[in-house]
Amino acid sequence: MNKNDIGLIGLAVMGQNLVMNLADHGYHTAVFNRSSEKTKMFIDESKTAAALPENITAFYEIDTFVKSISSPRRILLMVKAGDSVDAVINSLLPHLEAGDLIADLGNSFFADSLRREKTLSKKGILFAGVGVSGGEEGARLGPSIMPGGSPEAAELLESTLASISAEVENEDSSTARCCSWIGRGGSGHYVKMVHNGIEYGDMQIISEAYSLMTAGKQNSKFRLSNDQASKVFETWNNSGLAGFLNEITSEILKYRDENGGHLVDSILDAAGQKGTGKWTVEESFNQARPVTVISEAVYARALSSLKNLRLEASEHFSKENSESPFGPENTEDIISDLGDALLASRVISYAQGFSLITAASEHYEWNLNPGSIADIWRGGCIIRSALLTPISNAYKNNRNLPSLLFDKYFSDLMNQLQSGWRRTAARGIMWGIPLPGITSALSYFDGLRTKKLPANLIQAQRDYFGGHMYERTDRPRGEFFHTNWSGRGGNTASTAYNA
Repeated sequence: MNKNDIGLIGLAVMGQNLVMNLADHGYHTAVFNRSSEKTKMFIDESKTAAALPENITAFYEIDTFVKSISSPRRILLMVKAGDSVDAVINSLLPHLEAGDLIADLGNSFFADSLRREKTLSKKGILFAGVGVSGGEEGARLGPSIMPGGSPEAAELLESTLASISAEVENEDSSTARCCSWIGRGGSGHYVKMVHNGIEYGDMQIISEAYSLMTAGKQNSKFRLSNDQASKVFETWNNSGLAGFLNEITSEILKYRDENGGHLVDSILDAAGQKGTGKWTVEESFNQARPVTVISEAVYARALSSLKNLRLEASEHFSKENSESPFGPENTEDIISDLGDALLASRVISYAQGFSLITAASEHYEWNLNPGSIADIWRGGCIIRSALLTPISNAYKNNRNLPSLLFDKYFSDLMNQLQSGWRRTAARGIMWGIPLPGITSALSYFDGLRTKKLPANLIQAQRDYFGGHMYERTDRPRGEFFHTNWSGRGGNTASTAYNA
């Protein structure tokens, strides 16, 4: 019997679609699932639908599964992140040989990938942590793929992953695959983590735009129906705001259920989350790089889940009924400003995400290429959007940009969008409509462009109560001073450091 080219473990929705994608590209693939029933169900349903390719072979024992794969073996894991990944790896180890490769394609935490690579390398086994984005449709037709690991792992796996990834058209009409080796260690899963964080931010600011359009006020002429809001998102999707999330939002808002009503209105306003957004925020603390849009998106989901508390609070506080802070306005101007605010906030979210990636690249010594990462996200993934081509160009022009916003294209764009962005934030505040993503993005932008922030007072407060010292504007950086502010604190200072 001919050996299989590759093996895949995990036959949930993503695994099933990915293995069909592999089969489409000519790979003879062995499949296995810890639950034999799921394997049998996949095979039986595929046969019933006459959709089972001849180059997919199912196995029900781990040893025969491993033996069926040609050496050096390449085994892809599509299982739930966490302990399940370690359990599958441990079940594989007795059957593997030095030089074989295990690749984790789930949503694993990057630190777990670092640990697994280190542990497996001592046993002579290669490991790759691979970020995959695009949902079930992407897995089937071509996802965005972010693989990380050693050069030896890249040699065995990169071309295969690239062949099944999404394909996009370049500005010169050539085509490119949305996959390239990210770097060493857990870098692939790190980049996927930040991708998901940006996804959280995008979803939040889009939902805020929807809220501002449809929530309205009792005495306001500006209140759009779901169908009208759908048309706005459709129009935006033919502009610089074009992107997958805008596209599906337009479709969601006009979708009607079996009773003829808009389905979105029947969906409970309590958003779930699986942890990648939270991981991004936690890691931003470690790297001291603010990702305020992402953090507000995480907190907004948490607040949404407190449904009963919000229902109670709504009975305690009056509803804001203020008129527009700008007097009588027409609908077109409000929508135009809202589009500017959405685009500006999205730029900030990307800028913050790439700032975190570049900080991590230096910290973990990964030597990541921001322009290449932007290219990978241009197709197949959830955050694919029109912005990614100019982002890629910005980093190709200057790989060491201190901030994406310093690129001329983006600095000019932000200057153009500021006025509408500010008016939108003001409307939300006056109308009592929460816009945490849009307003936090604006606050970050204002903080970044402000020459002197009130942090001097914070440093004075820290020195007053804790002797934490401060630097002076009239002395060189790196010199620290302490003042006995009250005359009772003494002249002994604490050490100066930043956590």
